[in-house]
Amino acid sequence: MLDTASSGLLALADDLSGAVEAAACLRPLGWPTAVELARLDTPPIAHNAQEVTVIDLDNRALAATEAGRTTRAALDRATRPVFIKIDSQLRGNVSAVLGAAADRPLVVAPALPALHRTVRGGVAHLRGVPLHRSTAWRAEADRPPQDVAEALAPLPCRSIPIDVVRSHDLGAALAECLAAGRVPICDGESDADLDAVVAAVPERARLAGSGGLAAAIGRAARRPAVEVPPPASGNPLLLVVGTASPEAAEQLRLAEARGTRTVACRTADLIGRGTSESALSRALVALERGPTALSIDAAEPVDPDQARDLVRGLASTAARVVERCPRPVDLVLTGGETARLVLDALDVRTLTPIDQVHHGAVRSSTPAGTSVVTRPGSFGERDGLVRIVEHLRPAGIERLTK
Repeated sequence: MLDTASSGLLALADDLSGAVEAAACLRPLGWPTAVELARLDTPPIAHNAQEVTVIDLDNRALAATEAGRTTRAALDRATRPVFIKIDSQLRGNVSAVLGAAADRPLVVAPALPALHRTVRGGVAHLRGVPLHRSTAWRAEADRPPQDVAEALAPLPCRSIPIDVVRSHDLGAALAECLAAGRVPICDGESDADLDAVVAAVPERARLAGSGGLAAAIGRAARRPAVEVPPPASGNPLLLVVGTASPEAAEQLRLAEARGTRTVACRTADLIGRGTSESALSRALVALERGPTALSIDAAEPVDPDQARDLVRGLASTAARVVERCPRPVDLVLTGGETARLVLDALDVRTLTPIDQVHHGAVRSSTPAGTSVVTRPGSFGERDGLVRIVEHLRPAGIERLTK
């Protein structure tokens, strides 16, 4: 089992929403917890060994060699137990990142039971459907892996079946696998399965998995965090929906029905001649009237080759709205890339997690004292955005709407 009782923990993530998700799950360890937005052009922030530090390496979209390099550089200064947060749908540079961490014994458990994302027979499943037969990778350039071992290739791996995970033989099975020079990939369908992995992992091994495994590490401390939500700030509230997932679009429609105003930005607003003054002005006017969402106009077909530029333009627009607003602005940022781009534009380097609205939807505080809720784009039920708005504005958005 990871020894976090005396030395805290270092966690690495490949995008910001995942980093904050992991940080929230690790708060029960009882150490001060912070998220660092690592940057290549600035030196790393100095950390106390007796804390939980989660570093967003922002390397999901980098070339595999560069993702591996940034991971190795972060691990070179690791003096604490290490957890590596990977995407529960195995997106990103999973192989390169875990390959960089495999110079030490490494145990992998990617399941996220809270969102019905499981691993059985070494195959990732989404609500019972094998990942490679689902539509989860519809926006990705590559095809999804057939199993977790393929996502980790060329690392030598061995699947640890669910019946072994649930047996008293798990510790011996992990030790035998590691002694043979292989990376164990643990099946998991429930929180109890992940708890068993955390309890059985050899002390000096590194753990890698989704937010589900981070939550299991937190539960192992048996010191549940008492979340006392701070009072509503009364600041204007800006939502930035940069993900193209159908789930996020449906959540935005429901939020609109409950009073959130949406400023849909056209391609011409976001690409080419810079941020449109029209979109900026519309957003500032809407923001003074109540919660406002910035999104990419769904009425226009999106050229996949322009997708990243559109998200960058949306983030730039959001940052300019915050800078132009005469009052401090609280933010809700969906999608890890969107969240990182907005906060980079606002020169925010650290976040302190405060509480969770639902799994992965985490409210943090910036050094300036404003609130930022980050959330992976595919997370949350149909009312996910409504719940976030009402969490930040307990009186309900209807009373804030003019």
